[in-house]
Amino acid sequence: MRIVRGFLKSKRFSPPKNFPSRPTTDFAKEGLFNVLENAIDLSELKILDLCAGTGNISLEFASREAGVITSVDTNFNCCRFIQKMIDENNLNQVMNVVKGDVRDFVRRCDQKYDLIFMDPPYEVSFYDELIGLIFERNLLLQDGLLIVEHGKKTDFSNHANFERVKNYGNVNFSFFNA
Repeated sequence: MRIVRGFLKSKRFSPPKNFPSRPTTDFAKEGLFNVLENAIDLSELKILDLCAGTGNISLEFASREAGVITSVDTNFNCCRFIQKMIDENNLNQVMNVVKGDVRDFVRRCDQKYDLIFMDPPYEVSFYDELIGLIFERNLLLQDGLLIVEHGKKTDFSNHANFERVKNYGNVNFSFFNA
């Protein structure tokens, strides 16, 4: 994996072997950030990265000086790896990592975000539950954006807040507005 743009541009990092997470491909990540940078100003955003895994997306936001990023994952090894990346890249002022179940985190969360990104394992059954919780709990600020990474078989087009889907090979990003 590599950072595509920003002050960490071209930095490569590799999680340990047998890591319990599937990182977003560089091709899909580059496409996503091209869409984002052409649509919104990334500076000074409050960002939540759910099912953060390797921290790939969080680190890309941090490299682009996007604001403050909270990365949440249930797996201890994922959280430890993200914290290692935060420490190695002096990102403690802009990134923090929380170990916990993302659904529990969202249920208890009392903050609002400009952008929420979620990338659960493609085979999980709680996509709709988590999206519902985000909107029920009103976690997006006005004009906030939810982006859900998912596989080809998942379709959110009937959701009331659904805006569009972008496809990058086997990776899909569905966009929802507050």
